[in-house]
Amino acid sequence: MTIRIATFNAENLFRRPTVFGLDDAERRKEILDDFNELVGLLGKEVYQEADKERIAELIVKHDAHNSDPDSHRPFFVNQPRGGAKLYTVPPTGSPAVKIVAKGRPKWSGWAEMVRDNIRWDAVENTARVIAAVNADILLMVEVEDRLTLDRFNTQVLGGAVGHEPYPFNLLVDGNDSRGIDVGILSRFPITSVRSHIFDLGASGTRVFSRDCPEFEIDIAGEPLWILGNHFKSKGFGNASENDKRRKAQAERVTEIYEDALERSSRVIVAGDLNDTLASPPIKLLLDAGLREAMTHESYGINPPGTHGTGKRDEQKLDYLMFSPQLWDLVTHVGVERRGIWAPHTFPSFATVTSKANQASDHAAVFADLNL
Repeated sequence: MTIRIATFNAENLFRRPTVFGLDDAERRKEILDDFNELVGLLGKEVYQEADKERIAELIVKHDAHNSDPDSHRPFFVNQPRGGAKLYTVPPTGSPAVKIVAKGRPKWSGWAEMVRDNIRWDAVENTARVIAAVNADILLMVEVEDRLTLDRFNTQVLGGAVGHEPYPFNLLVDGNDSRGIDVGILSRFPITSVRSHIFDLGASGTRVFSRDCPEFEIDIAGEPLWILGNHFKSKGFGNASENDKRRKAQAERVTEIYEDALERSSRVIVAGDLNDTLASPPIKLLLDAGLREAMTHESYGINPPGTHGTGKRDEQKLDYLMFSPQLWDLVTHVGVERRGIWAPHTFPSFATVTSKANQASDHAAVFADLNL
């Protein structure tokens, strides 16, 4: 029996933080860095005066206290009605925002990105990528939640695009407050899932930016384990800290992979690992015995990357990695790029006419296995 397994970073299905749609890369990075700093400050048990000053500064800088519907604030602090407050807005004078909470336990709420609807033609193009790949098992990266995945599956993939929807889907909400989780669509029963959202690293903080869910798939009575991942991005925050976190994530995935091998010889690590084939995190996984799909002889001398034009080694971000037994069963590997808008590099779907309506800036990676 030949089955196709794939991974695809869809960059959300229906709604996405507005900051990701900004054309100005520097401004986008600034907002995300400030948001991450604010979340870190808000998580402190006790707010020192310097913390309060910085929290107020970040809120005012990004107009996060402005509840006007026409406000262009990229994020806000949600303070549920009737709950203890983080800040108040004095009616006149200075300061514009006054931090009144003494620490995280002293107020109710959280920081949240402002989201907007994704263009409908882009949503349909995402479904066209999935239909074109036609995988039996598809690991989905950057999905809002399970019900969104289910609605996309039935209403867009199975409705607007006319592709047969998947009978099984699953997603466990992860650690990312922006709603970019890891889920799965499958034609085979998903019999169990193990989440690792609470795994702690050496520093006592959670290892995974999102999660490393272990999905158990029943294929003709035999289990297949898929470890879904979305490692820490290189694009935002401190580069050296990001590198350390991806390495820590790879170390933990290696441990989870080796534990999974005790249950079954059929294990796959898949997803957006946000690093290159030659990087230390990926090398850790390869040294554990995993083999990467795009190094298979059937892929040939095609472009090495999966992001953007895919022409450069550093654009290799998305991975399908197989345990030794599964690697011996791989017969064909491919990359579906037509959902990306790169007119000077390769053809796109006729319905992809700009970056505004591309399905994603990631390609889908797929492999056929003779099970």
